[in-house]
Amino acid sequence: MTIFDKFQTLAANRAELLASGINPFGVVIEQICSPTEGVVNGHPVILVGTNNYLGLTFHPDCIAAACAAVETQGTGTTGSRMANGTYTGHLALERELADFYGYPYAIVFSTGYLANLGMLSALTGRGDVILLDADCHASIYDGCRMSDAEMIRFRHNDVGDLEKRLRRLGERASNTLILVEGIYSMLGDRARLVDIVAIKDRYGAYLLVDEAHSLGVLGRHGRGLTEEAGVEDRVDFIVGTFSKSLGGIGGFCVSPLPELELIRYATRPYIFTASPSPAVIASTRAALRILATHPELQDRLWSNAQHLYQGLRALGYTVGPEPSPVVAVIMQSKAQVLACWHYLLEQGIYVNLVLPPGAPKGACLLRCSVSAAHTSAQIDTVLAGFAALRDSVLIAQEAC
Repeated sequence: MTIFDKFQTLAANRAELLASGINPFGVVIEQICSPTEGVVNGHPVILVGTNNYLGLTFHPDCIAAACAAVETQGTGTTGSRMANGTYTGHLALERELADFYGYPYAIVFSTGYLANLGMLSALTGRGDVILLDADCHASIYDGCRMSDAEMIRFRHNDVGDLEKRLRRLGERASNTLILVEGIYSMLGDRARLVDIVAIKDRYGAYLLVDEAHSLGVLGRHGRGLTEEAGVEDRVDFIVGTFSKSLGGIGGFCVSPLPELELIRYATRPYIFTASPSPAVIASTRAALRILATHPELQDRLWSNAQHLYQGLRALGYTVGPEPSPVVAVIMQSKAQVLACWHYLLEQGIYVNLVLPPGAPKGACLLRCSVSAAHTSAQIDTVLAGFAALRDSVLIAQEAC
């Protein structure tokens, strides 16, 4: 026995994948030409798998802010927020995030993943209970494991199952944190937040909403599902990321509760991780201003999302349960999804390949993410690629 024995199954699966001649995890984007175009294997591709929802990665204001920060503050902080890593920009971004949400308190983390690890591991502990939607992101599961709290899953978007489990907890409900996502990252559906908030209030629990994929996407001002559902004053914590709509990297938590400031002194992923670089903070601040003042970006995003979602349905594909900038095409098997992903890439269309256990219920997905920067012509090209895929690869597979 060695410490590597646990990897035998993984190694066998990897060998099987490489033997097929398709290596989806070896894709290198050799050149980024715009928020929606790149070069892979020497060929131009339309990028439909980047989570760049508002297309801000090339916005001149964001680039100028990042360049200015590098020139005046250097490339990195070389320390954590609790040591030498708190700059004026970090504090300014926290104030701006709090103002954007209308909450008094905010914390900035180095990544969105660390935001969930940091919040959950510090907020809950032994004797507490976490009730999480079964389809929550891996960072949420990992944060729950770090917390040492009792972790109980409820069926995805099943508010009846959530309430049943809260009811069984009795007095422990007041020591319970409910975890859901604004938009779920694999199938693109929303949490049933109005019902979840009502149940949370009824039992005296707490609620954390991860708005990673809904910041800039939902709500009249882009604040996410909590804004769209009209429950911002009844949610205890909102976690989000800078790596989707804001086009950078980093994470945050905002809250109406003053206890959030105490968490700053207890969360190890905040205390012991180098803080975000000045350039990232500067570009994120610029992106947040753009998000708040340009609602037309959200309008274009949703026009493109509807275009792709309805177009794929018309082609006969099985897609996620509701229109969203996350548009998932559900395939029947690993072999099928690999062949389809490879075919699309050869046609100049890059989408995300999701294999079990990455998707709910062991599904295999071609996961598309739409951007406000996509043109209508680009969406038509993507749909033409899926039409050709249906008429060649899928029909050939069915004939076999």
